[in-house]
Amino acid sequence: MEKTITGKAPLKRMTKLTFALPAAMAFTLAMPAFSQDQGAQPQEPGKQKFGRFHGRQGRGGAGFEWLNLTEAQKTQMKQIRESYRERTESLHQELRAKRQGLRQANQGETFNEGLATQVLTESAALEAKLMGERFRMRQEMMALLTPEQKNQLEQRREQHRMKQAEGKSL
Repeated sequence: MEKTITGKAPLKRMTKLTFALPAAMAFTLAMPAFSQDQGAQPQEPGKQKFGRFHGRQGRGGAGFEWLNLTEAQKTQMKQIRESYRERTESLHQELRAKRQGLRQANQGETFNEGLATQVLTESAALEAKLMGERFRMRQEMMALLTPEQKNQLEQRREQHRMKQAEGKSL
């Protein structure tokens, strides 16, 4: 469905990119406000952490502790996480630098859409690499689980899905 404006070339349909790009730019610009840890103190032993992971960091199972992992499994999972951290450290640094550059470019009186588009495109590629590395880490961890542990995990996931469905239907 093309429309023509008198004396001008036909206008193309709006693509998903037309809507996705401004949304991605807004998300990228808003993220630093939520992610900056201003004046955070180191966590004292014995103190409970609040938030998404509820203090799971530093444990051998990375969220699998309820599966009764063996010490060997905990050790191997810790090694997998450390390897992931080492592999992705440079990607995280690059992504932080891109976001900082985008924030600085946005501080002026004028908005440089070309620069923003370029930075967001480059950031998207970095985020895709990070996502791939997270999937790889997860697969390596899943490979360590016994068939019984995998079954328990699947049952727990199904229970979680059912709870989510119940919450959405209310």
